[in-house]
Amino acid sequence: MNRRSFLGKTAAGLAASGFLSSFPNSILAMSHKKGINMPLGFQSYVYRDVIGQKPEETMKLLASYGYKNVEWCSPKGYQGPFAPLVKYSGKELKKITNDSGLQTTSCHFIWKEITNDESLAERIEFANQLGLKHMVCSGGLMAKTEDEVKKRCDQMNHVGELVKKGGMMAGYHNHNGEFDEKFSDRPQYDFMLEHIDPSLVKMQFQVAAITSGFKAQDYFRKHPGRFISAHLQDYSPSDHKKEVVMGTGIVNWKDFFAAAKVGGLKYIFVEMESDPSVMQGCAAYIKNI
Repeated sequence: MNRRSFLGKTAAGLAASGFLSSFPNSILAMSHKKGINMPLGFQSYVYRDVIGQKPEETMKLLASYGYKNVEWCSPKGYQGPFAPLVKYSGKELKKITNDSGLQTTSCHFIWKEITNDESLAERIEFANQLGLKHMVCSGGLMAKTEDEVKKRCDQMNHVGELVKKGGMMAGYHNHNGEFDEKFSDRPQYDFMLEHIDPSLVKMQFQVAAITSGFKAQDYFRKHPGRFISAHLQDYSPSDHKKEVVMGTGIVNWKDFFAAAKVGGLKYIFVEMESDPSVMQGCAAYIKNI
């Protein structure tokens, strides 16, 4: 489930998103009435094929759907389609984001980008300019042995200590691999939770783990307060590889959001990375839960 493995073309997805135009305007425009006390966010990787070239236009489109918050991918670390954004300082990217009608509180950074102290110091400066609250490491803790995972957790704790000194909180984002790969029949993710210092590093849960048999809400209840945010995905009951509009798939969202309070979630980011055409419907669904 590593996002780099997806082959979907986002430009086509943007065009395809028009299929949701049949939603009544009154529904799409409704504000939160019932209850998710978190800003509606999206992960920028979903729009990787266009956001680097047209950041303002892309973010304004998402803002028109009702999204309030964008989680960036570090242009310096991710490169590829994000490379055009490297020219902007954190302050400049923040202004572009705000001028498009969005806030930004979190950003993904790659493992190599933040596990070198010199690079991390520069990234902390960038993050502060961007106005972040959370610097999230997008993978990197998995390994072949328990000793190696523990060593990497120690590295992540060190990163968290420096990020905390920089005025923010570090986070770790899972993919399915942390659950699929096991030690003594236990997911590596469980082992990571034992060795990551919760005072230095919080967890960002990717709901896609449900396709490997693991529910976010179970982890929220078992490890209260350990989580700062989550990536939201939903999948067709008949095809667990096909992303669908939230509320029409296999995730029990009512239970998810009830458990989210226990887990400590502050932010949510919709990430339908293989089918951006469902992003508008997801926004409508969340706003009316």
